[in-house]
Amino acid sequence: MNTHRIHRVARLTGLSRDVIRVWERRYGIVQPSRSVNRYRVYSDEDVALLRFLKSEQDKGRSIGELASEGRELLLMRMRTTPAPSAPAQPFDRLLDELIATLEPLDRAEFERRLNGAVAVIPFEEALQCLLLPLQHRIGELWHQGRLNVGVEHYVTKLIQQKLFSVMNQLPLNENGPRVVVGCPAGEFHELGAQAVAYHCAMRGCQIYYLGPNIPIADLQAFCQRVGPDLILLSIVEYQTDEEAERFLQSLEMIATTWPVVIGGQGASAMSHLIGSRHVEVLDDSAALNARVQNLLARRLPAKA
Repeated sequence: MNTHRIHRVARLTGLSRDVIRVWERRYGIVQPSRSVNRYRVYSDEDVALLRFLKSEQDKGRSIGELASEGRELLLMRMRTTPAPSAPAQPFDRLLDELIATLEPLDRAEFERRLNGAVAVIPFEEALQCLLLPLQHRIGELWHQGRLNVGVEHYVTKLIQQKLFSVMNQLPLNENGPRVVVGCPAGEFHELGAQAVAYHCAMRGCQIYYLGPNIPIADLQAFCQRVGPDLILLSIVEYQTDEEAERFLQSLEMIATTWPVVIGGQGASAMSHLIGSRHVEVLDDSAALNARVQNLLARRLPAKA
C-alpha cells in the first residue's frame, strides 16, 4: 500500500497542509506513521478518508460533527459511499505513453513509468483509472494482432503482482460480511476477480479468494464450510447458449442457498438466459459498487 508525504496528501485531497495537521492533532481523524527519515507519512486509507471528509464538509457538515462519529464509523460510511470519479484525460495520456513502450518492448521505460504513476496516487484510483484500463487496452491490441501474446501476459502478470502485493498489506476484516470471489471452471482470466476481491476488501469485507478454474461442486463444498454472505464470480470467456445454459443450471444449486453474482463480459453475454434463476448479473463497476454498498450497509451501526 502506498504512503504519502503531507505535501502530496494536500494535492490529492484539495486540503491545505495546515488543515490536515489541525485535523490530525485536534481530532485524531488521520493516523500518520513515521518514515525511516522520521517524516510523517499517510496511507491510502488516510487519503481516502480525508477526501471523504472534505466532500462531507462541502455538503455543509462541520468537521467537529464528523469527528464525533469516530474514525471507524467514518471509514465504514466512506466505504459505502461512491467515490467521485477521477478526471480521465491525464490517465488517457499516460496510457498512450505506456502502450508506446510495449511494441517494441522497452521494459525499463514501461516499468519506470508505470511504477512512478502507481506510487503517487491512492492504489484504488490507480487500479480503476490506470491498471484495469491498461489491461483492457493490451487485450484489445492482442485480439487485433497488434501485440505479441507474451507482452500481453507480461503486463497482466505485472498488474496481478501489484494487486496481490497491496492486498497482502490490508488488515484482516474479521467482522465484515463474508465474500467468496473466484472464476468458474474453464475460466482462467482472473484479473477481474482479483480487482473485485480488492474492491470488497477495501470496503471492509472478509474475502475468500479462490482464483481461476473452480468447479461448481468444489465451490459449493467450500461455501458449506464458510457460509458466505455473497459469492462473486468473474466470467470473461464467451460461451454458446447451450454451454451457458448448462453452467447456469449447475450454478443454481448454489444460488438457492447463498446469493450469487456473476460479472464480466462472458456473464453479460449470458444475461438473457438468467430468467427466474437465483443468479444476479452485474454489468459494470457501478453496479458492483452498489451491490457491495448494500451488503455493507446491513452491517453499518445505527446512529445514536
